[in-house]
Amino acid sequence: MNQIVWKDSYKIGVDFIDKEHKQLFSTMNKLLRISESEEKSEWACREGVKYLRNHTTEHFEHEEEYMKSINYSEYEIHKRLHDNFRKNTLPALEAEMELSQYSEEAVRHFLGVCIGWVVGHTQTEDQAIVGKTISKWVDIPHEEEKNALETAIIQLVREIFHLKAQMISEQYAGEDFGKVICCRFLYRGAKKEKWEVTFVFEDRLLLNVIRGILNAEYPRVDDMVLNVTRYLSRQFLERLRESFPSINLMNLEKESLLTHEQLVSSFERAQPSCSLLFDTGEGYFAFCVAAGDSVRGKFASVVNPDNAMDAIKKYLMKENKEQSEKSEPINLRKKILVVDDSEFMLARMVKMLSENYDLIEATSSVSAIKKIAMDRPDLVLMDYEMPVCDGRQALEMIRSDKDIADIPVIFLTGKGDRESVKNVMSLKPEGYLLKSMPDADIKKNIDDFFAKIKA
Repeated sequence: MNQIVWKDSYKIGVDFIDKEHKQLFSTMNKLLRISESEEKSEWACREGVKYLRNHTTEHFEHEEEYMKSINYSEYEIHKRLHDNFRKNTLPALEAEMELSQYSEEAVRHFLGVCIGWVVGHTQTEDQAIVGKTISKWVDIPHEEEKNALETAIIQLVREIFHLKAQMISEQYAGEDFGKVICCRFLYRGAKKEKWEVTFVFEDRLLLNVIRGILNAEYPRVDDMVLNVTRYLSRQFLERLRESFPSINLMNLEKESLLTHEQLVSSFERAQPSCSLLFDTGEGYFAFCVAAGDSVRGKFASVVNPDNAMDAIKKYLMKENKEQSEKSEPINLRKKILVVDDSEFMLARMVKMLSENYDLIEATSSVSAIKKIAMDRPDLVLMDYEMPVCDGRQALEMIRSDKDIADIPVIFLTGKGDRESVKNVMSLKPEGYLLKSMPDADIKKNIDDFFAKIKA
């Protein structure tokens, strides 16, 4: 990791605010370089943190003056977020670094929190200053609440994560869709009512998002990824709270990290009142809300300013242990790229194969070629009837590139007539499978293909 990437999408269109935001990114980059230098000193880290804190405080003051000058209606909400960060979050992180004499771990924690907060805040609250915000829903009928929430979440995913999400289930019940990271937040409303909100992220989605923020290839979820994710999630929730005033998520009381096992256990005690599953094309995530009487039981693995580093370290150890116990050794699992423009077909293949194989997904031939080059699979399952660039053209592109020409391709086709099969087989793929076949038969064919290679 060597820099945080400034993007045009972070701009809000107010010149001095954009310049100060860019300077914040530059300051964090300098601190990143200091923290990773073999010759780093406690003094250099302390001075870097001091400079970042002072610049942040100065920026907040300038931004607040601007909001006042334009009579921004959400000024009080925006200022409350600024105050919480500068008066609570930053001092707690600085105290943690002082206590550890600016250890690499403490500085990473500081930077992860700052990166997550700044990126999330820039993409939500700061964009709202210039009118780029989601609608507010007040007193909407109960039957329309989920539709409004779905719309809001999809827009926020686009704004914060720069991904296009699609809801694929209104009743997520903790089903396993791969290696996941779960962030849970307990809020207290104005009348002391409880709201428990849980994000369930597929780890490849998180890694894709972090790659977009940091100029680094993250092979796995680590403490930096978790801290960026925690604060992006907080900003996500803050924006939802403002868009649904009736929810009144006023005060964050507790935060915790759950393993998948703990998530399933909590769902067995009480199914959330709202539990939505989304696909972003780069991985799945779920958004779950439990309210009132359904919030009960111990709030596992609580993360607070006093124990954040230790809690995250313990969580990663426990989560990795859980995954290793239920998964095959990674070097024994074959990697399959599934290419299909049908979300239903992709979900079907994930459900069918993910227990035994590592799956990569693509919704177009162009995307498939990129993913083959970047993350070389052991097998490609290719939809033959895709728009724009069909399976035939995709296979021709694969075979014309010497670096990937030898990757085996099996076609998935919805047509079983003689002429269609002839067209498929003339390209000399490793085989073809009819989509109408039972799941068990499709999986057996794939298992047999790998068994024959191994033999």
